[in-house]
This record gives sequence, structure tokens and C-alpha cells, in this order.
Amino acid sequence: MDFSETPKVRTVRAVVREFVEKELLPIEATIRHDGFEAHLPLMREKREKARQTGLWAAHLPEAIGGAGLSLTEFAHMSEELGKSPVGHYVFNVQAPDVGNMEVLLEHGTEEQKERFLLPLVKGEIRSCFTMTEPELAGSNPVWMGTTARKDGGDWVIRGHKWFASSADGAAFAVCMAVTDPEAPEAHRRASMILVPTDTPGFELIGNISVMGHRGGDWASHGEVSYQDARVPLANLLGKVGHGFTIAQERLGPGRIHHCMRWIGICERALDVLCRHAATRELSPGRPLGTKQIVQQWIAESRAEIHGARLMVLHAAWKIEKEGAPAARQEISLIKFTVARTMQRVLDRAIQALGGLGMTDDTPLAWWWAHERASRIYDGADEVHVESVARRILRGYGMREK
Repeated sequence: MDFSETPKVRTVRAVVREFVEKELLPIEATIRHDGFEAHLPLMREKREKARQTGLWAAHLPEAIGGAGLSLTEFAHMSEELGKSPVGHYVFNVQAPDVGNMEVLLEHGTEEQKERFLLPLVKGEIRSCFTMTEPELAGSNPVWMGTTARKDGGDWVIRGHKWFASSADGAAFAVCMAVTDPEAPEAHRRASMILVPTDTPGFELIGNISVMGHRGGDWASHGEVSYQDARVPLANLLGKVGHGFTIAQERLGPGRIHHCMRWIGICERALDVLCRHAATRELSPGRPLGTKQIVQQWIAESRAEIHGARLMVLHAAWKIEKEGAPAARQEISLIKFTVARTMQRVLDRAIQALGGLGMTDDTPLAWWWAHERASRIYDGADEVHVESVARRILRGYGMREK
């Protein structure tokens, strides 16, 4: 594996870094204070400027309006975008749209691509993904209460979902629903179905209050009800019973995107910490950075970020070379390792800034509240830890009944 950055990657990083510094950092305090939905015209303006960089929807092929970056190339871009809370949205590579685009590209019919994918790539609409249910454990994704039954030429969907990120304002949802409850394999019971949000029976109950904030528009987590929502059979995404398989395909690259975004957050947090440590005086001529404990926080953060980045790039490389199934262990390892690294780096930065770290004068407190969920979504830490350990122990001959 070659760890050097190609000329293309260096150019991408430079373009995005300059854009974030000039266009996004000056406005992010206002966005955090007023809420995303209060500044949609400003966001549209920034998105148009981002489109002009040639890196719009960079994870997708150029033929459909993307920039054609490989997974590893996009990982580098994702790190730079992660340094601002609105970076990914402005370049149209934000979750959950980024994953929905990839799934539609790979499994959508031509009609589905025309109706759902292309407007999403152009930034004309947004989408959401409804899988998690409040009544059933999210750590067991094949245990699902939402059902979709055939009735003539339609699917009739009934169920209750929550943490449907960006459901507020989304044009359509990708719904995971049980289509064959009698399938002997639990992993073959559910399918993915495309549901326009103006479908009768689809209801956004409301945005969930998370860490004291309900959010709005793109920056929200919705609770959704399907009450006999009826859509054509042609809205099936992929094959019947392949919902879980497609979800796993979606989550592999998705974890690369998330982890590199978290590394971008770590880099920004470390930068805030170091600037403060170098300039904040405890007494005349004694900067905070002269304290050994602060030096330890800085050195440990740098080492952990560096190690986490190499882990993620290796996982991306393996996915590209051998496919996501071959990289399952690496994907699990980076998921809990990078999430924990981000939490430690943010905690050190907040502690170093003292009272200032708790204010909204820096993005640290915002990230602390909004990114704690990183250790829960896309598979809780404990699920990934257990999965990795079991895989290792099977190599030692351990067998489970």
C-alpha cells in the first residue's frame, strides 16, 4: 500500500481546504447559533459555489454529474470537509443522501435513477433512510416490525421508524420493511422500498429532540409513521429480500465517509487546542502550553489521529482492492476506533479551553453534543467490538452453537 498522496489527491485537498477556510468557517458560528433552517438561502449560495469547484457529488461518476473520485480519494476529501459542520452538505456529499445515491446507482432501475437519483445528484431534492425502530433493538437490524405486503400492483407499508436523519424536507425515503416474514434466513426477510414523502400514509411525526436540539430541515432526526402507505411494486430497490445485503453494501463505504469526517473534526479540534495553548497565558509569559498535562493531551491526540487516519485509509484501500465483504473486520475496527478517538480529542480540547470550551464561540461544544451519537449509529461500539473478537476467536478454533 502506497501512503503517499497522489497529485490528484493533493489538488482535491487544497481546493477543499481553501473553500472551507474562505467560505464556510466565517459563517459556521451563525449557522450553529440560529440553526440550519434559518439560513437556507445562504446555504444555497455556498452550494452553488461548491458546484463550481468541480467537486460536487465527488463520490459519483462524472457521467451522472459527480467528480468521479475513488473511495480512497473521496476519503481524503471527506477529512477536509469534516473540519466544518456544514462542509459535506455544501458539496452534496452529506449523509444520508451520499449512501442513498450510491445504492440507487448500484441497484436502481433506469426509471428509479431518473426519478430519484438524478434530482438527488443535482441537489434539487433530499432524501432520508428509515430503518431504525423505537420498539425494537437497533443493535439487531434484522429484527424489524415494519412490514410491506403486496396488494395488486402495490406495496402497502405499515410501521414506525425513528432517527430518520433529514426526513424533515426530504422528497423520498428509502424504507426497510419485512416483505417475507417466513423466510428461513432472517437476513432475507426485509427489502428496500422507495417511498415519496407525499405518499398518503407516510407521516413525519416530528423531529426528535437530541441533546436539547430538535434541528430542522437537513440537520434533523425524524420520527416517521407508515400507515398503509401505498407505492407501486416498481418502487422496490434491488431484489426482494435483499434489503439487509444492500444495507451492508451501503454501510461499508459509508463508514469510510463517516470516519474520515470524524478525523477532520479531530484535526480542527486539535488546531483549536494548540492555538489556545500557545497563546493563552496563565500568568505573564507563561502560556497554557507550558503545562506538561496540556503537552501530553496534544501529543496523544496527534498520535491517535495519525493512527486512526492510517487505519481508515487502509480499510478504504482494502474495500477497493477486494470488496467490502473481505474488509468486514477492518470496517468494524475503524468504526469504534475512530469514534472513540474523536471523543477523546474533543474532550481534551474542551478541557484545555476551560469555560471557553463550553461556549459556542468555538465548534467544540456543538460537536461534543452532535457527535456523541457516532458511537451508537451505524452499529454501536459494542456490536463491532464483539463482531471483531468473535471473528478472531474463530481463527483459534472457538465454535458457537
